[in-house]
Amino acid sequence: MPRKPETIIKQARQRIVRIRETLGDVDYLCSGTLLQRTKVCGKAGCRCAQDPNARHGPYFEWGHMQGGKLVHRAVSPEQAAILRLAIDNYRNVKQLLRDWEVETERLIDAEVPRKA
Repeated sequence: MPRKPETIIKQARQRIVRIRETLGDVDYLCSGTLLQRTKVCGKAGCRCAQDPNARHGPYFEWGHMQGGKLVHRAVSPEQAAILRLAIDNYRNVKQLLRDWEVETERLIDAEVPRKA
């Protein structure tokens, strides 16, 4: 038996309220990718040239789109920790917006049924 439109509307509105509350709790938000790298310095006598475990680092780089171009930026370990959280938040927000869109579609279909 199909659910009543009132039930669908009530549940969809409740889910939207939860989504909005979750979005309101977001603080840091960034798109992009965080890379952790080690590097070879290029000095002839340095161990990093021979031994991969002796490479310098780790160094952190944040890659993101800016003005339609991919840019990379070196960041400190402290900044990397915050960026990691911000990037996770960004991905979660995108998912929440997709969920909100689905619930909105349900609301529209329940509130104003399509005419045959």
